[in-house]
Amino acid sequence: MRADTKREIERKYEATPDTRLPDLTGRAGVAEVVDKGVADLDAVYHDTEDLRLAAAGITLRRRTGGTDAGWHLKLPVAPGTRDEIRAPLDEDVPRSLADLVRARTRGAALVPVVRLRSRRDVRHLVDGKGVLLAELSTDTVRAERLAGPRRGRTAEWTEIEVELADGGDPAFLDAVHKRLRKAGLRPAGSASKLAKALTDTGRRPVAPPQEDGTAGGRVLAHLREQADALLTYDAAVRRDLPDSVHKMRVATRRMRSAFRTYKRVLDPAATEPVAEELKWLAGELGVDRDQEVLTERLTSRVDALPGTLLLGPVRGRLQAWAGAGRAGSRGRTLAVLDSDRYLALLNALDALLADPPLRPAARKDASAVLLKAVVKDYDRLATRVEHALALPAGPDRDVALHQARKAAKRARYAAETARPALGKPAKRVTKRVKAVQEILGEHQDSVVARETLRNLAIKAHAAGETAFTWGLLYGQEEADAARSERELPRVWAEATPSYRALRRI
Repeated sequence: MRADTKREIERKYEATPDTRLPDLTGRAGVAEVVDKGVADLDAVYHDTEDLRLAAAGITLRRRTGGTDAGWHLKLPVAPGTRDEIRAPLDEDVPRSLADLVRARTRGAALVPVVRLRSRRDVRHLVDGKGVLLAELSTDTVRAERLAGPRRGRTAEWTEIEVELADGGDPAFLDAVHKRLRKAGLRPAGSASKLAKALTDTGRRPVAPPQEDGTAGGRVLAHLREQADALLTYDAAVRRDLPDSVHKMRVATRRMRSAFRTYKRVLDPAATEPVAEELKWLAGELGVDRDQEVLTERLTSRVDALPGTLLLGPVRGRLQAWAGAGRAGSRGRTLAVLDSDRYLALLNALDALLADPPLRPAARKDASAVLLKAVVKDYDRLATRVEHALALPAGPDRDVALHQARKAAKRARYAAETARPALGKPAKRVTKRVKAVQEILGEHQDSVVARETLRNLAIKAHAAGETAFTWGLLYGQEEADAARSERELPRVWAEATPSYRALRRI
């Protein structure tokens, strides 16, 4: 089923039926405020019985009236910014939208929870050429609870929305905001109409626990952030958004790393089964991500060559290889996200965070416990880097550098987790270790690229084509790998002062 997406950037303000809007002409390029009339809107919001979507700031509604009747799924992007994904006006929740929140709902039914009936008075803010800058609406809203013990409760309010036109400059909203604030309007206390309706009718989603300064509180806060990121990027991966697979994979790695680094805080007997499943998920996501990274790398290499060095159907062969790999990896990724094993992992992760297997160290002050863990991970990294640098160039050194890269990620993630407790010293270590990780990553990417180029050269030769260009690209990758190895000692040495400062805490 077709679904359209729109980036929604808006500001909301509290109002009353007697609120009068200030004159906005002459502000930020507004030449005229055009009255577009009044529309009656009727929206039924759907969620699980326990409001899982609302807890994540997600809204799913079926709306009639106005110019955009249909199903609307709104996914938060940043404060005041959401992606609105639309589908035609069917009776049931469209499959295309239900799939995007499957990681949140996990088989629970999406049922009507709130009905909002609004009278919307619309005005367009346009420039001197009549181009739309923003839509300003005054909404008089009546909400009714449709489910749960508070079924039938109602609430009423008036609010003002200013929504930026497609492709508009967000700075325009800042200018309008200043004028509205000067006129006495206050920003709305709720991020959405649904959030206000739930609050005003007596129920709001349960807020996550607050940190308490202990090691357990800090580690659990980090894990909850990553678990939420996993669910957020699930929808982004399904939408095939750029870099979404990578970010989802990073969330799995950060959780696995935290389980290993903070064994004194969380019992590994309980976390290890979840960590193994996160490893499985990261491996499955890696098929798509690795294909994406390698395709971009090889394509840029080919694009940089002069035409005189492109001998044979190089672009065609590369495109065929990339297309076949992308189609297979994309399908495999979506199959994983729709699998029972993946949903079981999400449930296991929720259960672990709801009843965490805390050890005695979890009750101690975060600074001391987390510092010791970060130092241990950094020392592991030092051992691996020094071992790799002591080896002669060749396959054994390539493997050792890859192992050092893994240790660098773990040390970086450990420092990131500890940063709220350890402050600037942890921030500096994070920055320096990230630089080490990046140089090691460049080296590993070259190792993988060379193997692929060798295979492409073999296939080209077998087809009667010249393998000259593939050999040339292979040589470039060899040179880049050697350059990374030469730079590593310097980058590693630059990390030492920040580590010593951390140990002095």
